[in-house]
Amino acid sequence: MKKQAFYILSLLLLSCAGAFAQGKNSFPVQATLTTGVIEGDYDTHSGIQSYLGIPFAQPPVEALRWKAPQPMENWGEVKETKKFGPRPMQTVVFGDMNSWSDGVSEDCLYLNVWTPAKRDTKDLPVLVYFFGGGFVAGDGAEPRYNGESMAKKGIVAVTVNYRLNVFGFLAHPELSAEAPYKASGNYGLLDQLAALKWVKENIASFGGDPNKVTIAGESAGSIAVSYQMASPLAKGLIAGAIGESGAGIHPTLAPVSLAEAEKAGAEFVTKAGISSIAELRKLPARDIYEIYNESGRFGFPIALDGYFLPKTLPEIFNNREQAQVPLLLGWNSAEIPGMAFMQGAPYDEKNYIDKVKEAYPNDHAEVLKLYPYGSAKEIEQSATDLASDRFIAYSTWKWFDLHRKNSDQPVYRYLYSKLRPPLVDQNLTTGLAGGTTSNDSDAKMPEAIGAPHACEIEYCMGNLHLVKDFAWTADDYKVSEVMQNYFANFIKTGNPNGNDQVEWPAAQAADPNPPVMILDTESKVMKANNDARYLFLDKAYGNK
Repeated sequence: MKKQAFYILSLLLLSCAGAFAQGKNSFPVQATLTTGVIEGDYDTHSGIQSYLGIPFAQPPVEALRWKAPQPMENWGEVKETKKFGPRPMQTVVFGDMNSWSDGVSEDCLYLNVWTPAKRDTKDLPVLVYFFGGGFVAGDGAEPRYNGESMAKKGIVAVTVNYRLNVFGFLAHPELSAEAPYKASGNYGLLDQLAALKWVKENIASFGGDPNKVTIAGESAGSIAVSYQMASPLAKGLIAGAIGESGAGIHPTLAPVSLAEAEKAGAEFVTKAGISSIAELRKLPARDIYEIYNESGRFGFPIALDGYFLPKTLPEIFNNREQAQVPLLLGWNSAEIPGMAFMQGAPYDEKNYIDKVKEAYPNDHAEVLKLYPYGSAKEIEQSATDLASDRFIAYSTWKWFDLHRKNSDQPVYRYLYSKLRPPLVDQNLTTGLAGGTTSNDSDAKMPEAIGAPHACEIEYCMGNLHLVKDFAWTADDYKVSEVMQNYFANFIKTGNPNGNDQVEWPAAQAADPNPPVMILDTESKVMKANNDARYLFLDKAYGNK
């Protein structure tokens, strides 16, 4: 009898151990959308519900390839949304990108929702986040974009997939002729717009307020935010905007004329030996993927299509035609290494002056005053500043300057300056897109002199714990808490202040030295002291 009791007890213990080993702390929950019912998970430990891989438009395949996204059709049975959908078609452009997505596919128009809502919660603020990756790579299932941490701050968080590269931005005369709005290209941006319309119609089912939607993004995602702010089609869909390093203003992925975009697309198709768009549409996704990769192109340009984007951003903002909403934006202190400007030449006076003269033959004396030289250390700093400004900082500044001068809404500016901690694996090296790549070279990378491009994402989204590459310290978690609080407050109220943090003043239109929040181990506000650089570049790029 004792042996039988022991045997039964052992079976019970083993079954319990198996249950614990599964680590499943959730039960199914459902939400009703305009197109049908979906089922996600309610995590009993975090209190957050997640709905992953929700289709927000019809799959852009076959006859719908290179067309504006079409509304999702209704479905009858409950649709399970418990895993991320596939990421958009892309190759490994940035080796340091990580993803939890379910493969790669043309059928990629899915979004993800995390919500803290209880059964009777309503009118929560909403964050819609667009991923970065140069409009050629990335997806909404990267762990650094995960929305659970923001949901714990009382926000409904949404990440969105959109078409990329040749699948998302190909313009062509035949495509323009068949479109009801007589233009082509910009499909990835129209995907984002479709997601915003979906949020407007459905976010109340997750406890969100459809009239309190803040859009945010980093790099290409930030550029996308600037375009959505400018588009007449997005008006009424957004209540606030956050931009992290990037705006669609020359020289940063600025738009070209529709004719120029069509010409680039026609040349691509002709060079591929394809006679028509109809023939191209018949090809499998694999063939188009390989043709595009073999072409060596880095994407296709944004088009001034007269539909989504009727004019350049400076023209739209100067006419006060942009969305009149609060804006929070900034960039990082060392977006790109100085070697990008020096092109590998050592940091010495002659090399630096030669490179400046090469880039600015008529204005080199002014540039050398704005980006001074002296010691090798000062040259490294100036080369880094110049490379970063030319890459992405100037365009972000211009967006800031345009909105503060052409809006009555508050504008908040930051400079993210926290140095990264060491990598956990010393055999890896940091990459441009924010993570790490294999270090196949014996050459030692120079020590970072500031915060590189994309490094702030996991801080502002509260996701350090999901990014395992770096040896995070208490200081990193401190900076993350401060930055996420500023972002969360802004999403909730249009003002980043609160939580007894350092007061962050809005910039005034006529202030020549506007306040800048320096986000670092000890965050503080300083007056901008280098905007003369951006005024010079403004003149050099002709963006008046």
